[in-house]
Amino acid sequence: MSGRILVLGAAGRLGRIAAEAFRDRGWTVASLTRGRSIRLVASGTEAVEADARDVNAVAAAARGADVILHALNPPYTQWPRLLLPFTDAAIAAARSAGATLLFPGNLYNYGSGLPAVIDETTPMQPTSHKGVLRLEAEARLRDAASEGVRSIILRAGDFYGGSGVGSWLDRIIVRELGNGRVTYPGPLDVVHEWAYLPDLVAAMIALADVRERLEPFAEFGFAGHAVTGRELVSAMVKATGRNLRATTMPWWMIRLLAPVVPIFRELAEVAYLWKEPHRIAGEKLKTAIGDLAPTPFPVAITAALAELGAPIRR
Repeated sequence: MSGRILVLGAAGRLGRIAAEAFRDRGWTVASLTRGRSIRLVASGTEAVEADARDVNAVAAAARGADVILHALNPPYTQWPRLLLPFTDAAIAAARSAGATLLFPGNLYNYGSGLPAVIDETTPMQPTSHKGVLRLEAEARLRDAASEGVRSIILRAGDFYGGSGVGSWLDRIIVRELGNGRVTYPGPLDVVHEWAYLPDLVAAMIALADVRERLEPFAEFGFAGHAVTGRELVSAMVKATGRNLRATTMPWWMIRLLAPVVPIFRELAEVAYLWKEPHRIAGEKLKTAIGDLAPTPFPVAITAALAELGAPIRR
């Protein structure tokens, strides 16, 4: 099945990869972004310039769409101002077009104390302001579904892969890779959930293909790569052929400066995700779309490092 999809935030790391993948699967893709970012949208898609908070403009762009992908992700410090308005505009556009809204969920909803294995029945008890906002955004999707606006949430761990930047991998972990050092945000033996974006987008396409068979508000967990920091570093050593020294992130300094450095405050809120072992169970997703044969972790991390410009052992 294919159709027309409107990608909101099409110049971002998820939006661009999704636009390219849907395009390659035969979908007609409209890529919505604003300002100078318009030059970054995927080729072979319709570039649409609009403010994603402008309900009327987004609704006009969504005309004729079968699916809308909400791939907007403002900087942490702008979440209080932008996250819910973006969500409301996406819902309004899906309502006007009669489209299914596809929403990438994350793990902030669960808060500190989250269980080792997370599935669709796990209680959501956010302990950060970001988690509260994400929970409210999803509540609005649920309410809209009861009024006829179909929604699909695909929940995943931390993104990596693709040509974009802005993830924990590129901003923190491999920033000093050229000096033979990686900075890991937590204990090296704690399992952390990652989502390789090409695999995540493949699952989104598969869900979009079966959207009419799903419940009006459908929620799925994406079982990506749940690995320890030690496994991540080992995979990077093999990919680069270099001996890498792992250092820990200076959380004490981040917390000390959090009251005066807004981004440090936002990072400190979710530090628990690097200290508490967790992974996502993907049984419900597999039942809905089958087994998509995910990319093996060593292959995925090698590709991700290459896309970031790291020298790869041949």
